Amino acid sequence: MHTKLTMKRVLLALILIPALVLAACQPAASQATAAVLGTPTPTPFLPAGPVSNEPLPTVEILEELVDLGFGDFPGPTEPSDLDIPSQMGKLPQPDGQINILILGSDQRPNDGGFRTDVIELLTINTQDKTVSLTSFPRDLYVYHPGWRITRINAGMQRGGFEMMADTMAYNFGVKPDYYVLINFSGFMQMVDALGGVDVQVARPLWDEREGPGDFSVPSGQVHMDGETALWYVRSRGTTSDYDRGRRHQEMITAIFFRLLSLNALVRAPELYSQYQQMVRTNITLADALALLPMANAIRDTQAIHRFSIGPDDVTPWRNSVGSAVLVPNQERVRRIMLQALSSPESSAAGGP
Repeated sequence: MHTKLTMKRVLLALILIPALVLAACQPAASQATAAVLGTPTPTPFLPAGPVSNEPLPTVEILEELVDLGFGDFPGPTEPSDLDIPSQMGKLPQPDGQINILILGSDQRPNDGGFRTDVIELLTINTQDKTVSLTSFPRDLYVYHPGWRITRINAGMQRGGFEMMADTMAYNFGVKPDYYVLINFSGFMQMVDALGGVDVQVARPLWDEREGPGDFSVPSGQVHMDGETALWYVRSRGTTSDYDRGRRHQEMITAIFFRLLSLNALVRAPELYSQYQQMVRTNITLADALALLPMANAIRDTQAIHRFSIGPDDVTPWRNSVGSAVLVPNQERVRRIMLQALSSPESSAAGGP
């Protein structure tokens, strides 16, 4: 048991530093907002696909929700405009696996209101020494246990990590062990301090950028400084939230490997001190620092697998107040999660 716990903490040490610089994953309206934390980001466009305007069903308020592996979930305290779906149920995972919820917040200083428009699940398979990243669109319309059905990005502000963990467990079959909640104000400085990052761009991107004219990057490996990296992960005018989720993952991966190439693990105290005002987490720095010397044993791991809830896995819908949201297709989402979690059932479930 001690050995398993030690390995978990070593891997957390390896992952915590890249997590500190995921601030770029948070979209904002303009370059100016990179210096201060922006207001909650509106949804200026509809999700891809037709939006249904079918009559809304009535909803029964449940007292409690049955245990399917996680214990009892609290019932809703407010009505919803969709029937509450059945829970996913606890999905099997390899022994010793670690799940960390990485959240990008749009919170202003001294402002209690925010939304987490970046939601990534980092899954560390300690047996195979592999890492998976799974993206969840901010407009997913899911049940938050103890509250109601609403967008997934509203849960953290409403009920903290406890509610977000329950929301992930209820809707996606996995309850994160840890979380990192990050803002984006120091992202450009961090990328520049690393000497830039080499991003494997899957598809060319063209979009507006601060200053005259537009800007573009080709596919393939592209070296980006802080300003370009921030533009790359925030742009959405010519694409969609789905595409932006892919770019978030590309940037996270690029930062991860850049840090490893610089042996930046030994700089954990410096980086944590610099960004501690921007990061909330239940992972303690002391735990990570105590085990950093052991991180070299696993630093050569190169396998990072990427998954996402995409347009084929949801139904675009307009809720009772006219907002465009995405209703998950539970069976398709279940298949994605089984693969992302390296579940023993993933082969039997087939692809999404």
